Amino acid sequence: MRKEAQQKKEAILDYIRQLADVPSYYKHNQLVQGIINAIDDKVIEKGERLPSVNTMIEQLHFSRATIVKGIAELIDRGVIGSQKRLGYYVLGGEDEKIQSIALVMYNLDTFEEQFYRNFRAQLSKKIRLDVFFHHGNIETFEKITEQIKGGYEMNVIAPIPHSKSKALLEQIPRSKFLMVDRYEQIEGQFNHITQEFKDSTYRILSELAPPIKKFEEIIFFHNPDSLDPKEMVGAFKKFLVDFKIKGRILSQYIPHSAEKGKVYFTLDNFLLWEIMKDVKAKNLAFGKDVGLLSSNDEPAKEFIGITTFSTDFSEMGTLAGKAALSREKISLTLPMELKRRMTL
Repeated sequence: MRKEAQQKKEAILDYIRQLADVPSYYKHNQLVQGIINAIDDKVIEKGERLPSVNTMIEQLHFSRATIVKGIAELIDRGVIGSQKRLGYYVLGGEDEKIQSIALVMYNLDTFEEQFYRNFRAQLSKKIRLDVFFHHGNIETFEKITEQIKGGYEMNVIAPIPHSKSKALLEQIPRSKFLMVDRYEQIEGQFNHITQEFKDSTYRILSELAPPIKKFEEIIFFHNPDSLDPKEMVGAFKKFLVDFKIKGRILSQYIPHSAEKGKVYFTLDNFLLWEIMKDVKAKNLAFGKDVGLLSSNDEPAKEFIGITTFSTDFSEMGTLAGKAALSREKISLTLPMELKRRMTL
């Protein structure tokens, strides 16, 4: 029995050591998260004792002040209790709450800021939220997943559509993982709150068929080397065939090439503003001379009057925040909504 207890205490120390390379952690964070990870993995269970303060000082080479600070935080959070002459032991039960979350996003575009604000609003100020941006770069994404692995009680991740993503995501324990935004298939069951592009794009374009037919042609700007959802290309082509509408796909917009009778469809905000500037310079009227369709709705597009379709990122952020805290099973695909405005 003593041998088993000693082995458990050594395992707890190993869990703490495993977080030594997490750059955003101070030593007391390392201590707290290491013990929580050991409890989550059932290395140590309710009622069982932790290594003594002196043992942790000796084995981890942490200062007494660091150990005491970490222990105090665990007691304050209801994770452990203390008993005179017996030391510290696991409480477990309902008192333990999520206190550290890693949020991995593409970048901080306006619509992603809507997600972030609503996600953050669900969390108490006591919860540590570290935000990482991969900018669609797989090398950066790889570094981030390696950095956060094992260091947080919950990992909320917007993945990259890439052949390496599956293996990287599968390193994160399912109980500590929530996928958001893009959906990338990985093995087994996992929690996700994501969007879908193929069927949604076709449905939205179908709704817009009558106003699109008032123009000569619709042009979809899609760069095959970009991170824009490739599923939308197939949906666009099917729409053209099914509704007998003239259209084409171009990889780039030539400056000053906007002309009357065209509907321009783009996911790129920089390109969107370029087209709008050219249309204004040529004294053409949106909705009458030229049509314009964008994705990822945001306040600026609403104010200007641009027709858009997108997932509600505010709702996604709210739902993701609640799901991260509860850890309850969730498998949700949010619908895309059409916002008809003056440009189409």
